[in-house]
Amino acid sequence: MQTSFHERLKALSCTDLSDAMDRLKINGQCCNIMPLNRCFSLVGKAWTLRYGPVGLEGGTVGDYIDDLEEGQVVVIDNQGRLDTTVWGDLLTSTAARKKLAGTVIDGVCRDVDRALELGYPIFSRGNWMRTGKDRVRVEAIQEPVTLGGVRVEAGDWLRGDGDGLVVVPAKQLEQVLKVAEEIHRAEEHIRAAIEAGTPLRQARADYGYHALQTPQS
Repeated sequence: MQTSFHERLKALSCTDLSDAMDRLKINGQCCNIMPLNRCFSLVGKAWTLRYGPVGLEGGTVGDYIDDLEEGQVVVIDNQGRLDTTVWGDLLTSTAARKKLAGTVIDGVCRDVDRALELGYPIFSRGNWMRTGKDRVRVEAIQEPVTLGGVRVEAGDWLRGDGDGLVVVPAKQLEQVLKVAEEIHRAEEHIRAAIEAGTPLRQARADYGYHALQTPQS
C-alpha cells in the first residue's frame, strides 16, 4: 500500500525538511515560530487567515473555526504582533474537539494552560494575555499569508516539531519529500557508523555529509 504524504512527512523531522529545501532553494523555514511545548508535533494542510489593525470602521476577529475540517492546520498571519493575541481558550477547545492538526501564528496566543491540558499543538512567537478584540480584524481568509518570513498558500503542507516549523509548497511536496528522505537515510547511516566505532570524519565522508544540503546547480 502506498504511503501517504501525511505519513511520509510525519516520519521526517523539520531538520530533514529544512536541509532538503536548502538544497532545492526553497524558503520554507519559519523564523521564530516555535511550539509552546517542545513535545508538540504537527503535520497537515494549511487553512489561512490574515489579520490587520482595526480602523475607524472597526471589524471583528472572526468566527471561522467551524469552517475547518479535521486534520487541517490553522495558519494565522497577525503580522508578527506581540502586543495582542488572536487565539485563546475557546478556539483551542473547539479546534481540539474538531481534531484539527494544530494552529500556527505569526504573533502570540493566550490561555496556554488549555493547549497544554488538551495536548493541542500551537506554534507561535510566544504568548501574552491581551485580547485582539477591537484591536485587530480579519482581512483575508484562504489567501496567501506570511508566517515567519515564509509565504504560505492555502493547501500548502506544514510540519512542526521541537525545532520549529517548516512550510512545504504543495506544488513541490513530492520533490521535497524525496530529497528529505535521502538526507534522512544518509544521516541514519552516519549515526549507525559512529555507533559502530567509525570516526565522525570518516563516517561523514563515506556518506557525503557535507554536500547533503548543498544546491545541485
